Amino acid sequence: MLTPMASADGSGAASSADGDGAASQPAGTLASATQAPSRSVQRVLMALTLPALLIGVMTGVLLWAIDELAEVLDHALWERLPEWIGVAPDAAWWIIGVLTATGAAVGLVLRYAPGHGGHDPAKVELIAPPLPLSALPGVALALILGLAGGVSLGPESPIIAIAIAISVWFTRRFAKHVTVEMALMMAAAGMLGAMFGSPVAAALLLTEVVAGAKRGGLLWDRLFAPVAAAAAAALTADLLGVALDATEGQGFEQVTLVQLLWGAVAALAAAALGIAGAWAMPRLWRLLRTLRSPVLYATLGGLVLGILGAIGGPITLFKGAAQTSQLVQTADEMSTWHLVLLAVIKTVALVIAAAAGFRGGRIFPAVFIGAAAGLVVQSLVPDLPVLIAVACGVLGAVLAIGRDGWLALFIAVAVSGEIELLPALCLIMLPVWLIVTASPEMLVHDPEDEVDPHDVKAG
Repeated sequence: MLTPMASADGSGAASSADGDGAASQPAGTLASATQAPSRSVQRVLMALTLPALLIGVMTGVLLWAIDELAEVLDHALWERLPEWIGVAPDAAWWIIGVLTATGAAVGLVLRYAPGHGGHDPAKVELIAPPLPLSALPGVALALILGLAGGVSLGPESPIIAIAIAISVWFTRRFAKHVTVEMALMMAAAGMLGAMFGSPVAAALLLTEVVAGAKRGGLLWDRLFAPVAAAAAAALTADLLGVALDATEGQGFEQVTLVQLLWGAVAALAAAALGIAGAWAMPRLWRLLRTLRSPVLYATLGGLVLGILGAIGGPITLFKGAAQTSQLVQTADEMSTWHLVLLAVIKTVALVIAAAAGFRGGRIFPAVFIGAAAGLVVQSLVPDLPVLIAVACGVLGAVLAIGRDGWLALFIAVAVSGEIELLPALCLIMLPVWLIVTASPEMLVHDPEDEVDPHDVKAG
């Protein structure tokens, strides 16, 4: 999911503030300080602290604002408007109509808004090159339409892109000692901390990026400012009530060997769904692009999403966070085949949403897919505790779709609420990763693109 940047510690060259493109390295950057006495490092870290905290607070508020706007539109589309018309919001024709209209609206944004909705999340990693400020209204509008309209994507990629653009602009104007790369890291860490409610998630995800930069100095020195931003963002998001709520642990006996084996089956089953989606998405993306106009392929995507939603019901709509909790709570009322249907529909919906140009991330839908796959195995093996089945399923799906072991472990533990499961999850992850690492990514590699989807410095 994340790949190393040449200057992930914030010490790389940054464009000058006047936009002439000349590379410059502000005095006192972390790269030079790591070769100097520890007091010099301390001064550099202190100089980064205030911008990091401000960016962290900004990302938490940004997440809250986007969430609030999407919720207002959500209530209008799925509660007030159906009530005013006198129809059931879960009626098949209403679901199909709303999602088709959502696709058309997103397509119009992609066609006519400045910046055309920003990066296509199907073609870039979670952390992508900074966008110009002029593109942000279109990115935000496309994201809000998708979140409210029931599209099977989370907010991750677009909202991180918005946070990065604002942070780069802010530091270029008011904190010129902060390089573009460090501003990007702070913004990404802040939004990850805000979404997942913990700076630990950001630290784990960014460790790979920072370590891969192969710079001098301690790893913690290079993570200091991003973690500060993530901590401020997590606290802000928690105060505003938009951070991901971790499940409270219910307590369980020590994981047995049999449970470990069945947990591995759940993880592999979920990963298989993710791998199938990763294989299909780029092919569908290219097929839809033969329609040329984003209005056409986004509208068609919305129509198909609506049909899938009518078949699977409202539980298969939206990003999947609240729906995952609902699924776990009502799984004992569903048959095995019903659970299989939900897992397959959500996987197909994710593939279509990503391929049809909708702006959003794939991690939250992956959690639903993993939970459904885990519950399928649990329905066949009642002695397997639900928490273990769900955690293992989430581990496999996020690993296959997100391609990041740290993220998969963190979310699996958060979903289960049991840190005691971590050793077992680490063991289960090993065979799954051996399969995933040899499988296709859920990412489009377009030969016509000048931007490498793995290079966050491009553009």
